[in-house]
Amino acid sequence: MARRHGRIALGLGLIAAVAGCATTGSDFPIRTTAPNGLPDRIPATVDRPAGPGPFPAIVVLHDCSGVGPQSSGAPARWSRELVAHGYVVVIPDSFTTRGHPDGVCTDASPTRAEVSPSRRVYDVYAALAYARTLPFVDGRRVGLMGGSHGGTTTLQAMLAPASAGEPLATARQGGFLGAVALYPSCRVTLGDWHGDGSGAYRPVAPVLILVGDKDDWTPAEPCRRLAISAPPSGPPVMIRIYPGAHHAFDSDRPVRYVAARVNSSAPTGRGATTGGDPQAWADSITQVTEFFGRYIK
Repeated sequence: MARRHGRIALGLGLIAAVAGCATTGSDFPIRTTAPNGLPDRIPATVDRPAGPGPFPAIVVLHDCSGVGPQSSGAPARWSRELVAHGYVVVIPDSFTTRGHPDGVCTDASPTRAEVSPSRRVYDVYAALAYARTLPFVDGRRVGLMGGSHGGTTTLQAMLAPASAGEPLATARQGGFLGAVALYPSCRVTLGDWHGDGSGAYRPVAPVLILVGDKDDWTPAEPCRRLAISAPPSGPPVMIRIYPGAHHAFDSDRPVRYVAARVNSSAPTGRGATTGGDPQAWADSITQVTEFFGRYIK
């Protein structure tokens, strides 16, 4: 399907549109919730295929580098692939207006917690609600995906609520039809699942995890255990582990180790390796489009 080139940036009450860009008919940013419970607003971008739609949509979550000048570029790279397959893509920016325009990959300060994966879950469902207001989106067919920090956020966002009174319980139950988590951290508490490998991960819809077996930032083994912990009576949690691939295998940049990166998996709490793997990238495109084709389209 042909793509209509261009991107719309929605932020702080302004729309910065480039020539040839599709319009959303909106003049406000995504409305979400701040950590103190007060209303908040964040920017987002929307990419769409050519034509009137309505199209299925995918909310894509950025990694710890954000979407500013220091971004890994992964959200835009995935957006190009997904739009080419007929999806509208919404990318919420959880960092820029909260004081982290360059991301938090090397920032271990207390302010990092203000944009934690659990905090970003509110942005996820705000982006879903926004996507459903777009006239060219079929609001019944929306998926979610994210990498690294965004991948962990994806796993958080897909948790089944423990009770009807839980925050976002209604949004979760009537939310995404499926989600892909790229190299997420699975050494965290996710509902009944605990980072030590005990408990069970219970999502509201099917989840696919893609991770490299040489990932020294968010290792594959905890994710393998998380996947098999999912109750067989519930939505499936699938995993694909790429031999020889590092963190950010979907990158177009060479493999490199950066000592300054905050890394809870490292003995010193710092240092991680990232870099692209052409074979894993090519297969991940197949896995993602087949997964969304099955559960979203």
